[in-house]
Amino acid sequence: MERRKFVGLAMTLASALAVPAHAFGKQPALARVILDNDFAGDPDGLFQLAHHALCSSVKISLIVGSHLPAKFGSGHDAQDAIARVGEVLEIMKLAGKYSIIAGSETPIQSRTSSKPSTASAAIVREAMREDANEPLIYAAGAGLTDLALAWLSEPRIGRRIKLVWIGGNTHSGFGNPGAKPGEPEFNFSIDPVAAQVLFNESDIEIWQVPSDAYSQMLFSTAELEELGGQSRLGAYLKSRVDAIPEMFAKIPGVPPVAMTDAYVLGDSPLVTLTALVPPMQPDPTSSRYKLLPTPRLLDNGSYAERAGGRPMRVYTYVDAGLTFRDMLARFRLLSAA
Repeated sequence: MERRKFVGLAMTLASALAVPAHAFGKQPALARVILDNDFAGDPDGLFQLAHHALCSSVKISLIVGSHLPAKFGSGHDAQDAIARVGEVLEIMKLAGKYSIIAGSETPIQSRTSSKPSTASAAIVREAMREDANEPLIYAAGAGLTDLALAWLSEPRIGRRIKLVWIGGNTHSGFGNPGAKPGEPEFNFSIDPVAAQVLFNESDIEIWQVPSDAYSQMLFSTAELEELGGQSRLGAYLKSRVDAIPEMFAKIPGVPPVAMTDAYVLGDSPLVTLTALVPPMQPDPTSSRYKLLPTPRLLDNGSYAERAGGRPMRVYTYVDAGLTFRDMLARFRLLSAA
């Protein structure tokens, strides 16, 4: 290529790359997302919430605060969860921007005795909207009570929603079995019936991030220390992590939390898999998954192969480097605004 043509092409490309972000404001959003998490429990959900709220590629349609297992809970976990959401959004100067609702305070006792909740009704309304063009993703970082109640009350939402779930035991041969192999994974144990309804009965497409994958999302305590000194949001998030040992100490039978130099921000893949994707191929290409028929989910959280099951993704690796670089950059930009 002639030097003059090359220089001209380079200048044209540079000009295109220099277009300010607001010039792309008319691009369609990737998706609508419903965020569902036990925001009053492990604070990893609060990091995910703040990160998601700063991503421009998705529209947050609804935020659901969900319950914890009885052993860990207060009896009003869902209400506590939305209070935590309110604190984060107030710090971020985003109070009043989103629809926030408390989910059910108890798990589903049996499929036949289930009753819709206020949150499940809101989920159905969002899924059945005819005035929205973007696909709907249900980003869940804890139990699945309210989505299961929504599907049981209105099965037509199954073809109108995709579930991205942080939860479930490692699939055999896919990764490390975890610290307590053979035991039900924590998020599954919050509401086993709900998880079984969605795996075994519903037609909802599932992208699962099981325990071996989400436990890879390690954020160092040095990074956390730096974050805590950078902004009011960083200080708040660090304070929630710092409160974990005291919180666990109040739970009978739970051993003391060991001192380590990293913390698992296990809910952050919800951001990676929904928002951090390339424009020409809007799929989380830097993460890895296995495609398999959705298995039957058993009472103890293990899986039974089911050849005719609908296809599902089981993520084996999530790009933690991209996730946390982006999260920290967005937090810095927020504090500089």
